[in-house]
Amino acid sequence: MASVSGGVALSCQSRLSHRSSSSSHRRHVSSSSVKMAVSVDEKKKSFTLQKSEEAFKIAKELMPGGVNSPVRAFKSVGGQPILIDSVKGSHMWDIDGNEYIDYVGSWGPAIIGHADDEVLAALAETMKKGTSFGAPCLLENILAEMVISAVPSIEMVRFVNSGTEACMGMLRLARAFTGNEKIIKFEGCYHGHADPFLVKAGSGVATLGLPDSPGVPRAATFETLISPFNDLSTVEKLFEANKGEIAAVILEPVVGNSGFIAPKPDFLNALREITKENGALLVFDEVMTGFRISYGGAQEYFGITPDITTLGKIIGGGLPVGAYGGRREIMELVAPAGPMYQAGTLSGNPLAMTAGIQTLKRLKEPGSYEYLDKITGELIQGILDAGKKAGHAICGGYISGMFGFFFTEGPVYNFGDAKNSDTAKFARFYRGMLEEGVYFAPSQFEAGFTSLAHTPEDIQQTIAAAEKVFRQI
Repeated sequence: MASVSGGVALSCQSRLSHRSSSSSHRRHVSSSSVKMAVSVDEKKKSFTLQKSEEAFKIAKELMPGGVNSPVRAFKSVGGQPILIDSVKGSHMWDIDGNEYIDYVGSWGPAIIGHADDEVLAALAETMKKGTSFGAPCLLENILAEMVISAVPSIEMVRFVNSGTEACMGMLRLARAFTGNEKIIKFEGCYHGHADPFLVKAGSGVATLGLPDSPGVPRAATFETLISPFNDLSTVEKLFEANKGEIAAVILEPVVGNSGFIAPKPDFLNALREITKENGALLVFDEVMTGFRISYGGAQEYFGITPDITTLGKIIGGGLPVGAYGGRREIMELVAPAGPMYQAGTLSGNPLAMTAGIQTLKRLKEPGSYEYLDKITGELIQGILDAGKKAGHAICGGYISGMFGFFFTEGPVYNFGDAKNSDTAKFARFYRGMLEEGVYFAPSQFEAGFTSLAHTPEDIQQTIAAAEKVFRQI
């Protein structure tokens, strides 16, 4: 097993290790909200997607592909997408009444659990004052102070409405600050759907089998240079071939949009050094890892401080949000303090700020990340053991509340390695787990997420379901 910093492993040669848990702290969601009402076998007998099928048929006439984000369409796993009716804690229910243990968590934001009572109560109070002001509000100050105090690289922050918007602002800022236009991004890293980033972007693009996207002009991606993740030699060659022209190196410090891929030891350190030597900025896209793998994100976890950071998901507590931030001298270029223009009507809206504040307060409580580390380690180890016992090639890893596994011997260090995964087998596994009441991301190339609401019983039930499905496929 090839292990990396903090006890993370990507190979499937031996047992994964994880940081020891100093506390079993968690907030229990009421058992009536999250406990499975029937056994796995009973659940499978009653499993039906008739209402989802009927609703999705109508949806396809109303929206492109029947969805508002591509991976939701189940293109890579086949079968019928499910339409969700409600969520609570670690569980979700579809419109047919099927219940699932959820490891998608709204693609990351639900780190304290879905529909948390305290968050909902705070939102209810905030809504009494209004949903959007289009003007400054005190809540922006509060969340900004929390983000700045937590994330090592951020001295000033600008709130926006999505991860894509945050990365668009970040890119313009990096180019404005350096005076250069070229960027280096990594194959399989996804930084939103803005034109300059849709080059070997993994995630939904890979799921749909599209190398890029039609409609993206060559001029938009001409200054985007590509390297495999964890490949320092290619980065060095790109800097050598483009001396004095590179504005920034941009990456997910832990990749989540090619499946879960952690950096090799010293890879992030080396990027920090080479960017400094060449007058380029180092940018961590922590939309996924921010406040998830540690309170200060991947940069705190690995001890590497970038120049600019993008955030999203968790800092909005489930409501639409994004942010970018960095050193004061860089951020003071952003209008109205400086000449780099970026704006947004709903940026910093009171509802997103409220949900973010309440979520970060919960995460600061002692034992939160130790609990996430404990249950996630048990989950991924249980899945890997079950898969190997049934004779399948499988490998995986995790950090804190983020995990992933691939149907390949591994190790997986980049998107090229990830593409060796048996996606047809993953599709069969996925459909089997869905019928057993377990909801993973409907793509081999997406990371999974746990939350403080997941119980030990959730983990054991998931492993038991995996053992059953592995024997069937």
